[in-house]
Order: sequence, then structure tokens, then C-alpha cells
Amino acid sequence: MRRHLYDADHQAFREVVAEFVKREVVPHLNRWDEQRFIDRDTWIAAGKQGIVGLAAPENYGGGGGTDYRFRAVVMEEFAKVHATALSSSFSLQDDIAIPYIKELGNQDQLARWMPSMATGELIGAIAMTEPGTGSDLKGIRTSATKVAGGWLVNGSKTLITNGIQSDIVITVARTDPEGGVNGFSLLVVERDMPGFIRGRKLQKIGLHAQDTAELVYEDVFVPEANVLGRIGSGFGQLKAKLPLERLSIAVHALAVAESILRETITYVRDRTAFGQRIADFQNTQFELAEIQTEVNIGGNFVDQAILALNAVDLVDVDVDAAQAKWWSADLQNRVIDRCLQLRGGYGFMIEYPVARAYQDARIQRIFDGTNEIMKQIIGRSLVGPA
Repeated sequence: MRRHLYDADHQAFREVVAEFVKREVVPHLNRWDEQRFIDRDTWIAAGKQGIVGLAAPENYGGGGGTDYRFRAVVMEEFAKVHATALSSSFSLQDDIAIPYIKELGNQDQLARWMPSMATGELIGAIAMTEPGTGSDLKGIRTSATKVAGGWLVNGSKTLITNGIQSDIVITVARTDPEGGVNGFSLLVVERDMPGFIRGRKLQKIGLHAQDTAELVYEDVFVPEANVLGRIGSGFGQLKAKLPLERLSIAVHALAVAESILRETITYVRDRTAFGQRIADFQNTQFELAEIQTEVNIGGNFVDQAILALNAVDLVDVDVDAAQAKWWSADLQNRVIDRCLQLRGGYGFMIEYPVARAYQDARIQRIFDGTNEIMKQIIGRSLVGPA
């Protein structure tokens, strides 16, 4: 089935991204894994090519952010070379940090941060997860106490993507202990604020090149000028932005699944066992047939979700995004597992892309809300409240 998602402009952009990947990404993948972070020079180079900052407004040097297909192109090209950590880091910038600043920030905040975010010179992060809270955002304990001219923030965060390298961190804090869901606010904490401490760079199963860290806040003074949106509106602001984050996970998941499938087809054609190609065994053909069909079906749903996002026409944005996220993340993990099995022992060797993909994929079913939370969102939409 022919794909009709992209037009000539997207294909031309794909050529730019592919050249960037060949020049600025592929030569450094192993080194990034070893050093456990991605060079800031790569961010700057991506900004010059318009590969990061796509969500930023054009008048601040960004791509305008009106057509999500360009972001999908970036994720697909990164997936072809298994630059998953880089893709995830850029997604944090373009699908989370920039949209928060763009849609919630005032003119002063946009002028201060957006131009450098668009060029990759300023790296953003968002700090929600805490040592005692994961998907349950209502359990956040990091506090912000009102003082003259701003707020004093105390607490800790963990599992924060771009945590070490980030220049600004959109921090979720409890500004009213008795406020319930109206007791949370978003405060932008900047790199050099006194009391803001970078904790451990965390060691993970996969995404080794992605900088993931603990953050500590000890009486960090955050001025009123760094309050993002209205005090007390943080929970609703987070809820409104989560669907885009979840759709980006789905796009990435399908891109990785497709890439691994293509590599596996090449492998089984070239590899022989018992006097014939692995591709000629009936089991191999059945496995590939099932995988290709599932990838096509999942990809069609995600493509339609992208078009609906562009047209602001998602029927139920929370539910649609939850369906795309959990299904695609599960599919990605199934595809990689089955393709690894077709390689036998070589699939277990980290030198093969499928092994790296196996490591990197597991987090997809956890972050931005576990897949169990996604099913709960969908289920509640079907049966209604108790």
C-alpha cells in the first residue's frame, strides 16, 4: 500500500536530514554511547540546518511548527541509523520544551529563550518525575513557596531527559499544598540559579547516549518573570501538552519498527542455514508477513493521527494519542523481539543494530505515561466515570 503522507517539500527536507545524519550523526554514534551524552556541537549543527527548532515560531528563527510531518521526517531518518538517543533528545526539545514556552510564555519569555532554543544553542528539559512519583503527577512533592519577587523551590526530580546539559528546566512544583489539582505550577529554572544542583547522570538499560539525570532544588529562587503560564494551572497545562508527546513516541516507534524490519529482510536473504537461505523457511516468511502487516496497519493509524494533528481535527486528543502511543510502543517492542529471534545468536550481539534497538525500545512502554495508563485513559472514555 502506497504511503500518501508526504509531498515534495517533505521529500526535499528528507534529503537535507539524510545528509546531516550521514555527516554529523553516524560517525559519532559509538562515541556518544561511550561518553553517555551527545555533543552540544551536534545541537548547533542541527539548528543551522533547521533540523531542531522546527516547533519554534518563524519570527524567532524556527520552523513555524504548523506541519508535524517535518518532525516525522527527522524521526524516520534518525531511526534508519538507530540514533534513538539523539531522536529522543530532539523530541524533548521540539515536542515538549519549545511548545510549552511557545504556547504558555509571555512576550518577554519568548524573546529571552525562543531564538536560542530554535538554533539548538539553548537546550530545554521538563522536570515532572520524582523519586516517589511516576505517572501519578498528583503525587508531586517538589514545593514552591511564595517570597518577595518570586518563589523558593525545594525538592528533587529524577529520570529527567537532557537533565545534565539543559540550560532551562520547566519544573513542575506544588505552589499550593491545599490546592489539589489547582495547586501545581510551572516554573522555568535556569542553569546557573543558586541552589539548583545536577545530581547523578543515570545509567540505563538503553539510550546510553541520552543524558538522563537527577535534579535537586535547594532554596532555588525563581523570579516571577520565570513563571510559565498562570500560577495554579500547571496540572491542566501538563495534561494539554501530553498528547503531542505521546504522538511523537508513536511516530518514533513506527519508524524504528520499519527500519528493523527492512534490515531483517536483508539479513535473512543473505544468511544461510541447513543449505538454504533463512528467508526460504516457511516460519521466516510467516514471521515477516505478520510483522509487515502489523507495521502497515499501525503506520496507517499514526499517519492519520499526524494529519489530524495538523488539521486540529483529533476527535478526542487524549484518547487518540493514548491509542497511538500504547499500540505503537508495544508494536515496536514486538517487532524488534521477533526480528532479533530471526538472527539467532547474532541478534544478541550489541554490534548488530537490532540488539541496540532491543535495549532502546523498552522505555517506550513506560515514559510519558505507562501503557497501562494509556489503556486506562481509553477505557474510561468508553465506560464513563463511576
